[in-house]
Amino acid sequence: MALNARVAALMVAGLLLPAGARAQASNGEVDVTVGGSTDETRAVSMQARLFGATKSDWRYYLEGSIANVWGYPSDAFASAYPYDGRARPMENYGERMFHPAGNALLGIKGGRYRTPFGISNRSDHAYSGFLRAPLIRYGQNFALSNTSLEAGADVVAGVPALYVETSLGAPSDEGADHRRHGLDEVVRAQGYYRSLIVGASYLNTNPSDPRVFVQGKMVFRGVDARWMHAGVQLRGEWISGRPFDRVATRGGYLDAIVHHAGMGPVTAVARVERLDYDAGPFSEYLRRLTLGARVRMASWLAAQVNFVRQPGGLAEGRDMSLDVGLTYSRRF
Repeated sequence: MALNARVAALMVAGLLLPAGARAQASNGEVDVTVGGSTDETRAVSMQARLFGATKSDWRYYLEGSIANVWGYPSDAFASAYPYDGRARPMENYGERMFHPAGNALLGIKGGRYRTPFGISNRSDHAYSGFLRAPLIRYGQNFALSNTSLEAGADVVAGVPALYVETSLGAPSDEGADHRRHGLDEVVRAQGYYRSLIVGASYLNTNPSDPRVFVQGKMVFRGVDARWMHAGVQLRGEWISGRPFDRVATRGGYLDAIVHHAGMGPVTAVARVERLDYDAGPFSEYLRRLTLGARVRMASWLAAQVNFVRQPGGLAEGRDMSLDVGLTYSRRF
């Protein structure tokens, strides 16, 4: 039986309140985003977070979100949160890192957290300069979704330069795509050398399509990498596998994020991506190019502008789009 959001929250509460422990000062932040697209789409969203640590060094993270979209159906603004007008909890977990000997590390996490497959953190995708999720993280029947969540336990073991992460839990997804109930597993290895970070991930879970003819497990393997130097960050993922039996998905993306001191408040972004979904008469072969920028207008306000070129597929006849968003952020 799947663990729902309330159960996950109770798990976190248990982690955060060991006998005699009292929380240290908490930190909080709020993000509010409004935007529009030439796809004839308008959107507004708000996320609130509370995070901190107890005296026994258990760290906690609590997040809620509400967002809505109006107008023509589009994947604009759905970078990391559902846009359906519902207030909901998102990530709610407790974690602790141990150093058992020398340079070794051991970390444990319990609660509700994003599926740790590939480049998956909220900050990697939410209002980072890109206003749409990568095609391979768009959800539906293609592959993963950026609103996939796990309710369970996650263990990290290794050394800082090379570690393995294992998650065992039940799907606790938000948004339109909800995986079927049951146990799933995610294994990820990550290492770094100088300015290069490389990871490999494996996911074995249940399909999100509820139709009776959909059988088998959702199984994906992926590799990802990030490289940073002199104000330039390159990052990307390649994923292949199947969302259920007798279909196949493969695809990936490459991002460039550039900010030099001479660019002032402007960070330039670019993304090239593809998705091949082999499903007989329902196959999709999608390509997309995104060019844009994130402009820091004040310490609490940022603008994001994306020019999107995506012929066919999700575009539904709209080959080119211009997305614009404003994000207000406040930490307290």
